[in-house]
Amino acid sequence: MPNVSLEFSSGSMLALNAIIALMMFGVSLELRRDDFIRILRQPKAPAIGMLIQFLLLPALTCLLTIVLPIDPELALGMILVATCPSGTFSNIMTWMARGNVAVSASVTAVSGLSAGIFTPLNFALYAGLNPATRERLTQIHIEPLELIGMVVLVLILPMLAGMLLGRARPRLAQRLEKPLRKLSLLVMLGFVGMAFAKNFQQFIAWFHLFFWLVVLLNGTALLLGYTCARLWRLQDADVRAVTLESGIHNSALGMALILTFFPQAGGMLLIAAFWGCWQLFSGLLLAQWWARREPRGAALVVAEGSGR
Repeated sequence: MPNVSLEFSSGSMLALNAIIALMMFGVSLELRRDDFIRILRQPKAPAIGMLIQFLLLPALTCLLTIVLPIDPELALGMILVATCPSGTFSNIMTWMARGNVAVSASVTAVSGLSAGIFTPLNFALYAGLNPATRERLTQIHIEPLELIGMVVLVLILPMLAGMLLGRARPRLAQRLEKPLRKLSLLVMLGFVGMAFAKNFQQFIAWFHLFFWLVVLLNGTALLLGYTCARLWRLQDADVRAVTLESGIHNSALGMALILTFFPQAGGMLLIAAFWGCWQLFSGLLLAQWWARREPRGAALVVAEGSGR
């Protein structure tokens, strides 16, 4: 594709990293050690969610970029988004969908903590498997330790800080959790909105290229999560959690990585930025549809303080 040059200042990059850190801090305020122990005691649903996050979806996305006639830069954007951990808003959407919030929170927490290792490794692996993206990847210098360090800084440290505050001051954490979630959503939407407004002409010019790719990838992720959960015969509430965890990714992290390590790759940024908007629309639509239908099977498992 012709050169796509999007305008983002260094201040925008810092703001985006701050948004991600705030989101991770907010979602972890009510996370407890029991959320991780639960994975060991009842591993089936969370394990399926993690399998999709770290193996099935990145592999399927890589296959799509090989089979479909996609520009390498857009293909790199798809692979990067697919290898990012699940997004914090999946917990809210699972709650709205009357799904198993405990499963959702467990997958979000573990995928966030593991992202420092799995996101860089998976991106390098699957981008290298596609001959077209492999050639483009060799033109980009990536410092692995710097990439891991950034993920640790904006994901893992804020999550640990939130968990520590939640343990030390549970009442304060409970008061802060909901306002922080709403604030994070509004700030993230505002950032994406300003990005679209500032680069409106570029987005319009290339809309016909990246729109269908994002819709296809997001639909594939949701369908993959739903299909795997059904094949493993999970309860309805668990199916909803796994499906939404599979389809809602931390696109803000993807945008931050692109702005930091691939500043000239405008095509990658088009994918990540539009994914951030589209997944909220598709996720909320699916959550509202499920909200009107009582989950079948065992009683819905909702962690204490399920507003998270």
